[in-house]
Amino acid sequence: MNNSEIIQFLKDNIEPLKREFEGNQYRCSAYLKDGTYLPCVIFQNPEPTVNQAIKRLKEERTGKSIFAKTLGFDGYRDMVKLYTTSGNKVNEYDIARVEISPFALPKHILSAINGETTMSWTGFGVKMKDGKEFGFGTSFLFEFFQMPEGYGANDIDVILNHQYMSTSGELKEHNVPFTEWPSDYDEKAIYRECQYFKCYMEGI
Repeated sequence: MNNSEIIQFLKDNIEPLKREFEGNQYRCSAYLKDGTYLPCVIFQNPEPTVNQAIKRLKEERTGKSIFAKTLGFDGYRDMVKLYTTSGNKVNEYDIARVEISPFALPKHILSAINGETTMSWTGFGVKMKDGKEFGFGTSFLFEFFQMPEGYGANDIDVILNHQYMSTSGELKEHNVPFTEWPSDYDEKAIYRECQYFKCYMEGI
């Protein structure tokens, strides 16, 4: 697939997530030209990120950033570091083809997840279309999730907010918020967020 074909596939098959500072994000899987499979990749136009970087760097240079105002230090170097060295990225010219990711929860499913269960943690149950239930959780990222064997994101039927998988194998409700983990919380039975790569491509 060339870039035009990739962009057309994304627009035809994937509902984008609309981000305030990054624009539309298209979540998919990708194969690199050497055969490497990347299960979780976000495609987006570079312009919103470039514009945001220019704005933030100017604020740091002129001492108008929130960091300079509240903490009294120059964060310019740290901001340059943030935009140039952080995050997982893949070059658009290294991608051979893309496909729908089984790890990207559909937008309507994501919108059913109802906020943090406690500070820096969102726990929720998932009921599949065949009636089976699983525990999910994330500390921060919602773009992609590990999935139970034999299931993909499109198999999800219902989100059960603020629940966890217990050691007895059943979903139970979290206290909201909680200060201590439930004594019967089964950490190994929780499907967590996946790390992902970003690919910036003109024309998306």
